[in-house]
Amino acid sequence: MKDVYLSKSDEDLMSLLINEDSLALEILFNRYYPALCRFTSIYIKDYSKAEELIADLFMRLWDKRKELQIKSVKSYLFTAAKNLSFNEIQRAKLTLLSLNAHVDVLEYPDSHLNPQELLTSRESYAEIIGMIDQLPDRQREVLLMSRIDQLGKDIIADLLGISVRTVETLLYQAVKNFRSSTTDRPTN
Repeated sequence: MKDVYLSKSDEDLMSLLINEDSLALEILFNRYYPALCRFTSIYIKDYSKAEELIADLFMRLWDKRKELQIKSVKSYLFTAAKNLSFNEIQRAKLTLLSLNAHVDVLEYPDSHLNPQELLTSRESYAEIIGMIDQLPDRQREVLLMSRIDQLGKDIIADLLGISVRTVETLLYQAVKNFRSSTTDRPTN
């Protein structure tokens, strides 16, 4: 019986899947799982997390089998895997947005500085982090993705589901607000 299913097209398997045929899901899973895991790991750089996302994708496919209108199963699966990857990246980024929790991770200047210079330098880092934290959420997010993670504007746009022009505008506003807050701060 399984041999008959192996020769079926993706669309035939999808038709069987809609009619609650779990063997059709198993064949689709075996057919695409390895490639989807490799594809997803390109984006999220963590193969075990990629495996988890793709397993979830197939569970969702089963759960929503009657609602889905899929013309090309392969295209649907790879597009869904890409979207899941971007969602995972965005979720991970959002947990890192508050920089105050990560002050210790920043590289401080060379240790050849005298204690006064070192203290002043660390205070400056903390001050900069505080100013970045004061930016509006979306501006802070775009600024960090661009300047800290060094992601391109097109990648940021894909990750956030906004246009490249919106990314450019947010980045411009973030830099403008950051500069404004640095000139407004009191000097000792």
